[in-house]
This record gives sequence, C-alpha cells and structure tokens, in this order.
Amino acid sequence: MSTFEKTPDILTLEPLLEAVRGGIEQAGWVLSGLQKTTSHGFEGRWAGEATRSAYLFFHREDLPDSVSVEAFLDETSRGLRGNLSLVLDGPRLGRLGSVRDVIRRVAAAARETLPDPARSPVSVKLTLAGRSGGAEEAETQIRVKLLLSGAAVKKSAASVSAFATQGISAFEALLECPEVAELLPSVMD
Repeated sequence: MSTFEKTPDILTLEPLLEAVRGGIEQAGWVLSGLQKTTSHGFEGRWAGEATRSAYLFFHREDLPDSVSVEAFLDETSRGLRGNLSLVLDGPRLGRLGSVRDVIRRVAAAARETLPDPARSPVSVKLTLAGRSGGAEEAETQIRVKLLLSGAAVKKSAASVSAFATQGISAFEALLECPEVAELLPSVMD
C-alpha cells in the first residue's frame, strides 16, 4: 500500500502538492525548486478572493539542463487545479526552422504518446533578449502540458500521484520521439 492510499481527501494545496511531488519523484525526477504564493486584491468576479499556488520544478541528472518538468498547482474558492509541463529550451529561432512545422510535429508526437491529447496543450514561446537583436537570435521554449483533472483530485491522493507518475512516463516517451529528440541541444549543436 502506498503512502498516499492512507492520506485523507485532498482539500487544500499542501496535500495536492505532496501527491504530485511524490508521483514525480517516484518516476525518478529530482525536485529542483519549489515556490508557494498567496495572491490577494483581485478585481471583478474575484474581488475579495485569495488564491494559493505552488510551482514545482524538477530535473533528471541524465538529461540536459534544457529539459525540465514543472508543475503548477492552484487552490481557489472554486477548487483545486493544476498541470504538469514538459519544458524544453530549444535552439535559437535561426536554427529551429519553421515554427509552424515544429509545433505541428511536436503536437503529432504528443498525440501519439500522451494519455489525453485533448487535455495536452502544446506551445512554442519565442523571446528576443533585446530590441537590437535579429529575429534569428530569439530563444525558443517548447512546452507540452498535461492538465490535472478535477476528478483525479476528488478521487484521492493516490490517483493524483498516479497521474503524475504516468504523466512523467508519457513525457519521457515524448522525449524519445524523433520530432522532439531533434530539438535537444546535443542534436542541434
């Protein structure tokens, strides 16, 4: 019996954080950082509300520093939610090639490897460090997310931990797909 099977229902951020962290660490990833925040002072429909969030950052020793996993967890008056992200700092835009082709290819690989493609957004972020640099010098970041279902959170800490472990396995399979592996630094150098 896992530790999480004995845990009471997940009602707040801390048990959610521990279940996600446990599932990711069980898959062999190491916690690199943890940040918790509390936000107040919302306007509009959130006026008078407060949210508590946690960001967890993980790495694996046998992978390049450009590959990481992040977890975002949020507790609001509307409940708990979260996601896991595979984050890949890709090559500069000048070496990346067509952004349209990259996102199409990564999305196709994600459809083949991730458990719920409808809940797995894919994004490419471009960042130009200064206004004087050319577009080809923009840094790229490819991110594939797995959205944590409310049903998993309501079910148990064990189901959240299993979601995290299975998500990491799916991310590892995605990293082995040629469409993603070709974006790793050793291949692009």
